[in-house]
Amino acid sequence: MPTNILMPALSPTMEKGNLAKWLKKEGDKVAAGDILAEIETDKATMEVEAVDEGTLAKIVVPEGTQDVAVNAVIAVLAGEGEDVKAAAAGAKPAPEKKAAAVSPSSQPSSPRGEGAGKSAPPRQISPLPSGERSPPKAAGEGVPLPHGNRIFSSPLARRLAKEANIDIGRVQGSGPHGRIIARDVETAKSGGASRAPAAAPGAAPMVQPPSDDKIRALFEPGSYEIVPHDNVRKIIARRLVEAKQTIPHFYLTVDCLIDNLLAAREEINASAPKDKDGKPAYKMSINDFVIKALALALQRVPDANVTWTEGGMLKHKHSDVGVAVSVPGGLITPIVRHAEMKSLAVISSEMKDFAARARGRKLKPEEYQGGTTAVSNLGMYGVREFAAVINPPHATILAVGAGEQRPIVRDGKIVAAHVMTATLSTDHRAVDGVLGAQLLGAFKTLIENPVMMVV
Repeated sequence: MPTNILMPALSPTMEKGNLAKWLKKEGDKVAAGDILAEIETDKATMEVEAVDEGTLAKIVVPEGTQDVAVNAVIAVLAGEGEDVKAAAAGAKPAPEKKAAAVSPSSQPSSPRGEGAGKSAPPRQISPLPSGERSPPKAAGEGVPLPHGNRIFSSPLARRLAKEANIDIGRVQGSGPHGRIIARDVETAKSGGASRAPAAAPGAAPMVQPPSDDKIRALFEPGSYEIVPHDNVRKIIARRLVEAKQTIPHFYLTVDCLIDNLLAAREEINASAPKDKDGKPAYKMSINDFVIKALALALQRVPDANVTWTEGGMLKHKHSDVGVAVSVPGGLITPIVRHAEMKSLAVISSEMKDFAARARGRKLKPEEYQGGTTAVSNLGMYGVREFAAVINPPHATILAVGAGEQRPIVRDGKIVAAHVMTATLSTDHRAVDGVLGAQLLGAFKTLIENPVMMVV
């Protein structure tokens, strides 16, 4: 029987993706392991492999299509001996359900199961990562919302909201005990009352931003152009808002004297072995020292190497340091795993590789997901000091400014020294003031005395 090929979930947070390119055409023979298509997520471009063999009977979603929902049918594969034209004619969208017809190249393949007779409907399978649950029902269908809140609405109201493509969770109910009724949906359709998404009990109501129309009305028509948001920018914007609304940030700042670091860096780079063309085997950056220092500081202050969850604190054994890398349209944070155990040369080599592949959108999900902390360095742009937004699920992020000569007082005299300002943003639920100060103090000690990083 024919197999529906569904849009794969290439990461736990992926909801939609762009079908960048088909590498097979309708009528092409497909073997297990063949690359079928390239899918763009918010972070990377991934190749999708075929698990089954057969003939690509129908391409349902053409290349270049954006915002294709996870588990939507993108193609139909006719099995060995099946009628290709009949399989293509029967292509239709599939309900969102868990299965495994295709696999991203970074995920293991799973074999095709035994099918039923030709009269059976096409199998509808999707490669959700192991352990991932099917998408939750829409709000208003009796599904508990965060913190135990529920959206109470009448069946008619839910149907009207669905037909009008309105999120019923944003409709203000006027029925008994706030129940949403048909009249409320009609009011919402005409631009009437709506409410913010459910918040934790006792939390302040969420302020809604002004509508696009209200913002555009502030400017003279024709004085601007509208540049549509791409998928990357929309997801980054949503996650930054979530981070600032759900994580209680606080900030600690120190000035670090880096004369010793600069001298050590110059000496290490000068002594690097060279190949036959005179190219050095490595070239350390200040950021390499920052990554190593932060990784070792988390080992010295292990209570700060944590992740907050509602059920309990995750206390990590290793320092997995994410490093913000600028890519077209936004940022990505590849992770140096077990950074406390790696030499500066290895960290430097990994970061150069990560940065190159990140800009080409070739990072694998496991290379930028997770981590226990992060570094954001704007020193190369001349920024003296800034505070970064925490990247969930991290509890900390270190913002590093430019190293520059500043006057300091030493032995009662004003002298010039190279100073670098670093600001630690912390999740106050997981890392309180004293603990954050201890972590930042450990970082300052290490960055000012780089020889301690190799002891």
